[in-house]
Amino acid sequence: MVRPPLTPEDRERGVRLGEALRAARAGRTTVEVAAAAGISVETLRKIEHGRIPTPAFFTVAAIAKAVDLPLDKLVG
Repeated sequence: MVRPPLTPEDRERGVRLGEALRAARAGRTTVEVAAAAGISVETLRKIEHGRIPTPAFFTVAAIAKAVDLPLDKLVG
């Protein structure tokens, strides 16, 4: 299956997601949050900086849970 290229809107949405997750992380380190979410620190950094603009839902859910951010706050 060939994945269609990301649109500028997709990329912008990824940047906004990363900003929201980074803000919710607050005083916690990337190491703490990544460990709590069960992902690598590098993956967390890439998501937070928009370099993975369309992360898997379960990855986003795990990060949101690790930073006590309800998923409905990410919608919109």
